[in-house]
Amino acid sequence: MTKLTNDQIRQLNSYSVYIGTPNHRLFTLQHLLDTEKTADCLKLVQAVSGSPSKTVAASFFMRRVGMFINMQLYNLAAYDEIWDGDATKMYFGAVEEYGNRTVSTFVDESDWQAVDENEHREVIRKILLQADKVIRQIRTVTSVSPLTLWENIFGFLLWQYHVMLNDPSMNVEARNDLDILKNDETWKEIARHSLFAKYLKGHEPSELLNTTVRTTCCFSKDVPGLMQCGFCPLK
Repeated sequence: MTKLTNDQIRQLNSYSVYIGTPNHRLFTLQHLLDTEKTADCLKLVQAVSGSPSKTVAASFFMRRVGMFINMQLYNLAAYDEIWDGDATKMYFGAVEEYGNRTVSTFVDESDWQAVDENEHREVIRKILLQADKVIRQIRTVTSVSPLTLWENIFGFLLWQYHVMLNDPSMNVEARNDLDILKNDETWKEIARHSLFAKYLKGHEPSELLNTTVRTTCCFSKDVPGLMQCGFCPLK
């Protein structure tokens, strides 16, 4: 276990990740991954977000999960630390952000663990496998495209690696982690090739800012209070 600094906690909050348990609990990650409860979890997300359909709610929720995944990869590069807790201790709660109701992630501070430099490949693969597990489970109750859900994660990653690669204090670590994300071996049992490398299409993250890099729509334009995202292919 590692103790988080105040700066780290503030950074977690910037990813809509909070320490503790929510005042308005919706469900845990364990509930979401339970075949008998997945549909009910998604109904709660739809009700909180005001999404007009299960498909939109699924995409909305995966964007929120994507923020958690990006937080994990940032903490890995910046601090050699990740959250490594149990699914029963990851809560999703209803909160208000910028005047809109949304769903945020709540975790226990005691579940942060230090990671050795030589463990980054294994840890990144574990994070991707967790994301894949959530995506596959969501798709058991809705027809949303898996590519849409992965691109919901990648949009955040694109900006994050742009920032980290341009930060002299962490660009070496960020480059090493990005190379791992682009390696096909990292994606074994998830896809035949690196989905993130395919998303980048041979470009650096900074080169793709303000471009139509997505191939699917995330439906944020259909969620009350949200706007069409900057990478939308429908523009």
